[in-house]
Amino acid sequence: MNHLVFRAAGERFHSRLDWLNSWHSFSFASHHDPHWMGFGPLRVINDDTIAAGRGFGMHPHRDMEIITVMVEGEISHRDSLGHAEVLRAGEVQHMSAGTGVVHSEINEGTAPCRLLQIWIEPSRVGIPPTYGQKPFTIGAGWTALLDPAGREGALAIQRPVRLWRAQPPAGGELPLPLAAGCQGWIQMVAGSACLTGGGESLALRRGDGLGFSAGPAEPPVRLGAGAGGADLLLFELR
Repeated sequence: MNHLVFRAAGERFHSRLDWLNSWHSFSFASHHDPHWMGFGPLRVINDDTIAAGRGFGMHPHRDMEIITVMVEGEISHRDSLGHAEVLRAGEVQHMSAGTGVVHSEINEGTAPCRLLQIWIEPSRVGIPPTYGQKPFTIGAGWTALLDPAGREGALAIQRPVRLWRAQPPAGGELPLPLAAGCQGWIQMVAGSACLTGGGESLALRRGDGLGFSAGPAEPPVRLGAGAGGADLLLFELR
C-alpha cells in the first residue's frame, strides 16, 4: 500500500448549527486548508445529519458531479429541472450540474436524517444538467453505485470514476476491485474495518477516509470487517 493519505474522522472539518451536524473530509465553505482540497477529482465528502423539518433551501450548482448517498431517514429534493423527489435510506441521487441547476434539500420527515454528499469534478464543463435517482440493496459484497457507462445497474456519471458500497458482516473480507494505475478512496460510513496488504495493516472506523494508489506492481489489498461489521464506500478515481 503506497502513497497512503489517511483522513481520521476526528480531524475532519466540522460545522455545527441548531439543525445541522456536518463533517467535511475536505475544505468546504468557510473551512479552508490548502493541504485538504480533495483527492484527485474527488472534491467534497460531507457527512451531514439534518434535523426534522429543516434543511438546505434553494441554492445553485454548476459544472460539478453531485452525489447523495442516503444513510438514514429521508430528504426531499426539488430543483429547477422540475424534479420533486424523496430520497430514502439506501437510495443514491446523482446530478450533473452542468450549465447550472438550483435545488433544495429539506428533511420533511419526523426524525433526523443522515446523508453523505459527494462532489466530483466532471470530465467536461458546460454540458446540459441531468438528474438520476435509484434504490440499491447493499450486501456483503461490492454493489456498484456509479459507473461512467452505467454498468452493473449503477447510475451513470460524467467522469471516468466508479463508486461501490458494501456492508460486510463481522470478519467478512473484501478485495479492492480497482483498475491498475488509478487512485482509490475508502470512506467509512459505519462500523470498523482493517485494511491489509504488502505486510501492512491499518484500522479504519466510522468517518475515517483513506486515499491510496493502485499501481500495476502492487500486491493485493483486502479489507476485513471489524467485530460489528462495516459499511463503507470505495471510489475508483481517474
